[in-house]
Formats: sequence, C-alpha cells, structure tokens
Amino acid sequence: MPAHTAYPAAVRIVEVGPRDGLQNEAAALSIEEKVEFIERLAASGLQVVEVGAFVNPSRVPQMADTAEVFARVRRRAGTRYTALVPNMRGLERAMAAGADEVAVFAAASETFSLRNINQGIAESLDNYASVCRAALDARVPVRAYLSTAFGCPYEGPIEPGRVAVLCEQLRELGVFEVAVSDTIGVAHPGQVARVLDEVVPRIGVQVVALHFHDTRGMALANVLAALGYGVSCFDSSAGGLGGCPFAPGASGNLATEDLVYMLDGLGITTNVRLGALLEASAVIATRVDHELPSRVYQASRRTLRFQPEITDAERG
Repeated sequence: MPAHTAYPAAVRIVEVGPRDGLQNEAAALSIEEKVEFIERLAASGLQVVEVGAFVNPSRVPQMADTAEVFARVRRRAGTRYTALVPNMRGLERAMAAGADEVAVFAAASETFSLRNINQGIAESLDNYASVCRAALDARVPVRAYLSTAFGCPYEGPIEPGRVAVLCEQLRELGVFEVAVSDTIGVAHPGQVARVLDEVVPRIGVQVVALHFHDTRGMALANVLAALGYGVSCFDSSAGGLGGCPFAPGASGNLATEDLVYMLDGLGITTNVRLGALLEASAVIATRVDHELPSRVYQASRRTLRFQPEITDAERG
C-alpha cells in the first residue's frame, strides 16, 4: 500500500510522442513535419520533449533523421529536448546534435533484452556504465528506461523484486531518474502498487518515473495508483501515438491529453495548456494513417473547431 495518499502538487510530463510514438507509426513523416510537431508540443508548455533516438536506422528507420530534426527545431526556453541512445556512438551523435539530456534503455526481462538490443541484462548494464560515465563527464544528464517492468511478451510476469534491484543498479550508474515502463500495456493498479512497494524503498520516490501504455485501458488508473505513492513524473505521448509491436492493433502510449485532463481535474499543476496540446495533436493527426486514440482528443474534435495556428511568440 502507498506510504501516503496525498497527491503531489505538481507533475512533470515527459512527452515521448516524437520518439516512442512516431517510431511505432507506419506513416513516414518528413523532417519539417516532425519539427512542427515538436515546436507545437513545446509551445503547449511541456517541459520535456523526447525529440528522437540515435539508434541503428536499419532497425528503427523512423528515427534515421533525428540529427536533422534537432538541427532545425527552434528551441523554447523552459523546454528540455532529449534523445534515446543505445551506446557510445549514439551518445556522441546526441551530444553533437545538442541534446539537453539522453536516455538509455535496459530491460527487466532477459529474453526481451536479448531480442531488443542483442545484449543480456548484465551486458547492457556494462555498456550503459560507459555511456553514463562519458555523458556525466560532459555534463549531460542521463535518464534510464526499464522496459518490461510489469510483464514481458516472452517471459510473462516479472517479479517486482527484480525490478527494484535493476532500478537500484541503474541509479548506481548515475542516472538521475528511472522510468519504470509497462512496455506491452499489461499493468493494472494492483500490480503498480506491488512494484512501487519494492522500488520506492530502494531508490526513493523522487527519482521514479512511470511509463504506461494503454493497451488494456488501464493507463490512467495506473497513474492514479502511482500518484498515491507521491510519484510526480509520467511519460506520455500526444494523441496516444504509438503502439505495441507485440500486440498488433492494440492502442499505444498513455495519451498526453488524457493525462493532462485528469491532472487538471485533480488540481495538480502541469504547466501544460490543454488547448495548445490538442492543436499539436490535431496537426499530427493529419500525418498518420489512423484516428488518434486519445479520448480527450476525440471528444474535443466533436465539440471544437481547431485552427492550429502558432505564433513566433508562442514558439519562444
């Protein structure tokens, strides 16, 4: 059970749509379209936008132009522009592009780790130790994702104790935050509680973030469960962009609009203007080949006419 039930006064949202969202989309966006999307997201007040990933383009072709996207984005004061990196080469490219921070990605499942990055868990942590040392020497903060923390498509349920140990090992590498991730959208509030009961005593709630997918419609319920523990950072994707590659047809990431709408209703500060966020999603909706799954976005489209204009002043 949570150590307390008082929700945090403010929540930091890490917007992962341009990376985790678009990398799972079939539609190919131009550099200009990605830049416009990122600039609109920043203009809505989002404090962290994950621009892309410096990964092997043969494996993730949607991220092949990340360096060019970084070069063209007009940066807004108060927003951090981040990137995912798998190794030293990715870190070098991210630093050359001017990423404000980088993220590494480990797994709580040995099989998933081998299939995702062709390394076992121990080998991946050794690799990330070098990445973290180099990044921190260059004064580039490092975040960590811990994927399959609630369940693996190959191994099934993951023991919360294993998740907690891996979170502690990632913190020992120097990461400032661990995003405990429900990669395939199997988590439910009871499981969130069991995982946080193990993780929070190990590393402290102030460095825990949560990354939920909404495959089974549980993402907002999971956020509520985590808020009761004092978790104050959540990942989400504008419009609910993205999907689970292991569950074809399933909905993807927690939608940023849905998260902001709920947090606004709870009186929790996000500094995100919902109307501007909806406009960003309205633009990207014209670039993908399906309806955006965000419930708040869909409801707003039925009741509002969007005129997604953004001024230079709003861009910052």
